[in-house]
Amino acid sequence: MPVPPSTQPVTAAPARWRTLLHARPVLLIAFAFAVMADPVSSVAYAIEAALRALHGDLDLLLPTMGLVVALIALVIVNYHQLVARYPQGGGAAAAAGEAFGEAAAFVPIGALIVDFVLTIAISSAAGASAIIAYAPAAAPWRIPLALALTALVAGLTWFGHLGRAVFALMTLAFIAVTAAVLSGGLTAPVHPSGTITHSAGHWAPLAVAVAFPVAMALATGVEAPSSAIAQLGQLDDAGRRRFGRITLWLTLLLVGGITLGLTAEAVHLRIGIPAPDSTQIADLAHAAASKPLYALFQLLTALLLLSAASSSFAAGPGLLKALARHHRADGSEAGILPALWGRTNKHHTPYWGVVLFLAVSGLVIVAADGDDQRLVLFYAVSVFMAFLAGLLAMARFSLREREFGHTAVNLIGAVAVAFVLVVNLSRGEPIASLAAAVLIAAVLYRMWAKAGRPRGIRDVAAEAEAGD
Repeated sequence: MPVPPSTQPVTAAPARWRTLLHARPVLLIAFAFAVMADPVSSVAYAIEAALRALHGDLDLLLPTMGLVVALIALVIVNYHQLVARYPQGGGAAAAAGEAFGEAAAFVPIGALIVDFVLTIAISSAAGASAIIAYAPAAAPWRIPLALALTALVAGLTWFGHLGRAVFALMTLAFIAVTAAVLSGGLTAPVHPSGTITHSAGHWAPLAVAVAFPVAMALATGVEAPSSAIAQLGQLDDAGRRRFGRITLWLTLLLVGGITLGLTAEAVHLRIGIPAPDSTQIADLAHAAASKPLYALFQLLTALLLLSAASSSFAAGPGLLKALARHHRADGSEAGILPALWGRTNKHHTPYWGVVLFLAVSGLVIVAADGDDQRLVLFYAVSVFMAFLAGLLAMARFSLREREFGHTAVNLIGAVAVAFVLVVNLSRGEPIASLAAAVLIAAVLYRMWAKAGRPRGIRDVAAEAEAGD
């Protein structure tokens, strides 16, 4: 998922901070760890989602999450190629639009819009779950708490972007505290908690194959570097390409390492499906850490989740603004959405877009009873639609350019992504995510056709990230 454009806070900062943030090593750290806020925060619910899909069979949890990380690695190998092809940003929308025609770009664009809504909803709901796990007395107020957190993040977005430095610091702090929790778990006594079974309800390989697609919510945000590099206007194409690729592999290293570390420790300490007023990751931290460290872990978990929500509160309305203000190649206006969605306040925030995403994500939270684990079922659908569009586009390019090794990697990735989509859609309710993305894509396509099919619409995701 994209992170909020950083031009406003950087230009508003004192000169010494501008100089520091534009120094390449610092800029890389700020960019990479800000982009990683979304996938890193996903560990708060993805591991538990896999265990629930396994019906509490802890013995199968580690191979399941290992498969999740392996598939993320496969997607990253493909996006390594995509970033090289589009160093100015654009991601799957740019690739699909070039490979299959401008109209095809609306499929990943529609998927991104749904993904932004779900990121806000699930991050706010999971943030509420982190608070409730530490203070169970708040459990009866789960929905109002999640809605209040959503409104708080929207309110902060209204007054301007928080800046990538804040997101990067939040991610780094969470990683450091998680490392401390993992270290404490090595010597912690084993006291089984939660619901643990020894049967996932299927033959073990089949159980893992059915369970891991649910946990692919961990992959959300993997596409972000391919679009977010558009923010790096101070770099040339080679610099943006390098930053994007480094961020992709750092994401795999850190998110994969944290995920497998927490999973292995949950298996070792026998942390099963939690009670309704807790989470698996909270139970794990409670068993492995001292009380002060546990409190800090829960606080940083909630803050990191809200950072992920904030990034989508910036990126979603930013995408609507770009669709309203889209420019043709000759520089003339060619927006396909009403000008309303392009209006901004003095803080450069497209305020009507913020209101829209607040309302829709709030409705999603209420419909799911504030349950982040229910929302996980919908989450890995929309983003995997974008993955599939991007990978099929890259396969077409590779085949056309007779790069048969790349073609094989692209097609293997596309088949794996399609498998995740099919398994998740077979659960029934997640079809709503697919339907919403397709409907949004169809409406945008119709508006585009009415506007005279302006060229360059495939670059709108890059325009949204680049900001004003």
